[in-house]
Amino acid sequence: MSLLDINVNEFGERRQSLAESLHIDLPLLVGLLALAMISLFILYSASGQDMTVIWRQTIRLVIAFTIMLVLAQIKSNTLKRWTPWLYAIGVILLIAVLVVGQVGKGAQRWLDLGLFQFQPSEVMKLAVPLMVAWYLSEYPLPPDRKRLLMTIMVIAIPFILIVKQPDLGTSLLVAGAGFFALFFAGLQWRLLGLMTAIFAASAPLAWYLMHDYQRQRVLTFLNPEQDPLGTGYHIIQSKIAIGSGGLYGKGWQNGTQSQLNFLPERSTDFIFAAYAEEFGFIGILVLLAIYLFILIRGLLIAMQAQDTFTRLLAGSLTMTFFIYVFVNMGMVTGLLPVVGLPLPLMSYGGTSVVTLMSGFGILMSIHTHRKLLPR
Repeated sequence: MSLLDINVNEFGERRQSLAESLHIDLPLLVGLLALAMISLFILYSASGQDMTVIWRQTIRLVIAFTIMLVLAQIKSNTLKRWTPWLYAIGVILLIAVLVVGQVGKGAQRWLDLGLFQFQPSEVMKLAVPLMVAWYLSEYPLPPDRKRLLMTIMVIAIPFILIVKQPDLGTSLLVAGAGFFALFFAGLQWRLLGLMTAIFAASAPLAWYLMHDYQRQRVLTFLNPEQDPLGTGYHIIQSKIAIGSGGLYGKGWQNGTQSQLNFLPERSTDFIFAAYAEEFGFIGILVLLAIYLFILIRGLLIAMQAQDTFTRLLAGSLTMTFFIYVFVNMGMVTGLLPVVGLPLPLMSYGGTSVVTLMSGFGILMSIHTHRKLLPR
């Protein structure tokens, strides 16, 4: 063995030792960093080369990655003990929002804590899958009807409280996070079909309970050309931007829809359209490959988890990330109604980034703290 081989091996061992001591999953970290770097590049273009936006987003990313690193140090047993308290505090805060919450843009979603405003619904994106995994892990799987009803109640309470704010996008995300934990617990296909049928049958009631602007979003989704300069403007301009990107895109900072301000919300909810216009179909495939890599890594962590609680939790957190990607890309391309969910680690903003990175910190903790069986 040459001296070069020895040095390379020592470097690899040191790097692996550092990652293990910090409880970092290197493949997952690489995927997340790749998304963060792409985000800053496209934000610089979409914001009109505004460095203030870049610095703010960089600070948010640094805070989010730091929180991820901190949560990665917490063992799953400790997290499990905290779960009922976290869920209970989250529900209390949601009730407080409905009583004394701050109203903005027609919605009551924030608590004013003096130094800053806080959105409790973000906590429930983590608290609900944690609580469902905690509850189901205490009993044999798959859950019987009694356990199933109790699990549905655990999901329904925060779902209803968030719907009343109103925040349909976050409420559906919270419900989806809890449902995936239930699905991974071995929910029978017969019961899954029954739940789907009940959900479909309740559509008329849901339509009746919707606010006027929510009904308008559904109608716009079905026929955006009905009001091309009003409610349909966002989605029409988004599809024009995506289509004009072609195979290779127009090039960085050369997107006409975004640079000439035709594309609304191009730095936040509709950043995927700005990205697609500048980098084209090839760029979209690269972005989808990164997202797929992160999803596969998360599911592998779930498969390798060594107890029921961590398996259900890891699977649910990974699929919550999938819901973000699926819903955002679906609404930007006109395949789903607009519900206001950002594209993970791409859209400008801090709250969702912190929540997502907290989930990935928990994933890393699950993977790096597992007890390896002796060979």
